[in-house]
Amino acid sequence: MIKKRGMSPVIATVLLVAIVIAIGLIVFLWFRGITEEAITKFDGTNVKLVCEQVSFSADYSDGNILISNDGNVPIYKFKAKIVGAGSYATVIVGENDTAWPVQGLNQGEAYQGALELGVGSTKIILIPVLIGNTESEGKKSYTCEERHGKEIAVL
Repeated sequence: MIKKRGMSPVIATVLLVAIVIAIGLIVFLWFRGITEEAITKFDGTNVKLVCEQVSFSADYSDGNILISNDGNVPIYKFKAKIVGAGSYATVIVGENDTAWPVQGLNQGEAYQGALELGVGSTKIILIPVLIGNTESEGKKSYTCEERHGKEIAVL
């Protein structure tokens, strides 16, 4: 007769405890990665909700872009998504321009500056970037969703 021996109960218990701890750690780290710290405006409102209130107008012609803040929300920066034939590029408007206000465009302010487009560009989508506070990092920028941006046709 062949003797078959199983695993000892002590080793089986240790393995089960180790597996449960490993799974618990994985779930904890996964949930921790999902939740992000909220960025709030200086009045305590979540910056994601403030994106709905952003109002601006923009125009592009001959390599120059004109942006005006028509709303009550200060706009820190703009991301310009330049769409071409089957691809796009993203640039920060006024990034290397001293005419861009350091604190961003406040209510009623305007900016005019150069914006280089690639050959074959068909449209520009301007996406507002707001600044707010976090508890751990202090001031932090937040890029609004593309649906809050404005599309400008390039002719």
